[in-house]
Amino acid sequence: MRGVIRASMRAVSLATVLSAALIQSGPGSAQEFPSKPITIIVPLAAGAGMDTIARLYADKLQQSLGKPVVIDNRPGAALMLGAQALAAAAPDGHTLGLATTSSLAINPSLYKQISYDPEKSFVPVALYVKSPFILTVNPALPVKSVKELIAYARDRKDLNYSSPGAGVAQHLSIEYMKAKFGLQITHVPYRNTPQSILDIASGHVQLGFVEAGAGLPLIRDGKLRALAVSSSTPLAVLPDVPPFAIASGEKDFEAVSWHAILAPAGTPDAIVQKLHGEMKRIMAEPQIKEKVSALGLIPFDTPSPAELRSYLRNEREKWGNLVKSLGLEGTQ
Repeated sequence: MRGVIRASMRAVSLATVLSAALIQSGPGSAQEFPSKPITIIVPLAAGAGMDTIARLYADKLQQSLGKPVVIDNRPGAALMLGAQALAAAAPDGHTLGLATTSSLAINPSLYKQISYDPEKSFVPVALYVKSPFILTVNPALPVKSVKELIAYARDRKDLNYSSPGAGVAQHLSIEYMKAKFGLQITHVPYRNTPQSILDIASGHVQLGFVEAGAGLPLIRDGKLRALAVSSSTPLAVLPDVPPFAIASGEKDFEAVSWHAILAPAGTPDAIVQKLHGEMKRIMAEPQIKEKVSALGLIPFDTPSPAELRSYLRNEREKWGNLVKSLGLEGTQ
């Protein structure tokens, strides 16, 4: 009788082991992933900063996963064409996509209709870069610090600022600053980034938050004065320019455009976690950090997918509320 029981127990144990093995190696498991090339959808044209970084880590990802990793550039519709394509992709981890503050946190409130749900259409994999803006003024303006600018702006009603257009991150960053300090500064929207920055240097407008890549040459030539960076940490290419939060005393101030990598909703968690671990490892490499910093960006140690989902939700609320308060909801 004991022999029968022992034999039955051995049979149950073997069945359990086999069942576990089948579960682990079943469809969508991390063990068999990837089974074909991986595509990363980039919502900007080739050569943009986001595209450059994507190609850096795509090479690393290809080496570690043993399958080709290709970049699919889908520019257009304020970064939303790329998001739309990702939302429609098969949720098997072989199609990933990049998103920014605009496509996930601003556009859902700014646009009347979008073709994806920023919460339900995607699962976050990693947030790996923050793209700060530089608060710049025309050198003729008699201010040399953020606190001086705030005091100066409170006493005047004729200051204006530029941005590449209503509802873009640079525009909302200044409006965020205005709301924090009760300032009245008039927005002058432009149709493109270069002209919006050049007109600060020429004195047609007095100030603006500008992208590092576009603003650095003018700052180094003395044609723009940099007062602060909009991130909570300094920018490697401008180590002497303080974060706005420190320069202003407003400790929770941060207004950045972040880069996140996403997978379509329904992608198995085991695959998401594997990709998350690879991104965390790759972005921690000194060589990658150095190249990202040289572009005027900040490499970021990604939170977990669960923490990232919470962060993205908070960012949507923060920027969505600002869009609504400015009367811009559904205006695009």
